[in-house]
Amino acid sequence: MSESFPEVQGGGSLILAWQVRNKKVLVIGGGEVAAGRILNLLNADAKVTLISPRDGLNPEVAHRIERKQVEYHDRRFEPSDLDDPHITMVLTAIDDPEASTTIWKLCKERKIAANIADVPPECDFYFGSVHRDGPLQIMVSTNGNGPKMANIVRRRIAASLPPNMGDAISKVGELRKRLRKVAPGNDEGPKRMQWMSKVCVQWTLEDLCEMDERDMDDLLQSFAPDKIPTLEQIRLGEESGEYKFDGSFGWACVV
Repeated sequence: MSESFPEVQGGGSLILAWQVRNKKVLVIGGGEVAAGRILNLLNADAKVTLISPRDGLNPEVAHRIERKQVEYHDRRFEPSDLDDPHITMVLTAIDDPEASTTIWKLCKERKIAANIADVPPECDFYFGSVHRDGPLQIMVSTNGNGPKMANIVRRRIAASLPPNMGDAISKVGELRKRLRKVAPGNDEGPKRMQWMSKVCVQWTLEDLCEMDERDMDDLLQSFAPDKIPTLEQIRLGEESGEYKFDGSFGWACVV
């Protein structure tokens, strides 16, 4: 019997969650597009350096500068700005195609990843339309073909999600951390993954959101026997699939 495998669909992008926490990112330009880029970077805990004449600043960008959320240089870009070896990426958002292309070429010479706003051929990576709910991030990309369409699709996806999805994911993240302390061995990795998967499938989002620290500790006691009790069973002190006598008595009248 021949196996069936997915067909290759070329022309896409490799969508990744790039960890830029505490890494230096250079932003050139201070308009509306730059404002969005800067917010994305700050949300990712990046160290942002901004280069732009003050007379071209967007109000939001000016706010970031006033709050000292970015390192600001009130001037135009200079090639020497790329000499800093700690620069992880460069983002340009200026209304000067020739200057943008020059910056792109300089970045290529220095092997620095760059994104030239609104010029897909001069981008090592694209920005998509992102839905954010706590730890949950969903990005929709059109590979530079239609940013507005990405926004429309993202809004439709977001509207279909439960409002408490972010809270549920946060609780799952905390449960995973506690599980690693209970079963830290590398040999238990596959079992940890399977057990966590079963918890996510068998518990409802409402259960995950309601779960508190005591519930987590009680639930983790079921890891060793590889069981998944319900939230109700945990709070009643019952084991999954088993009846536990609680010491009470009842009467049955048979006629």
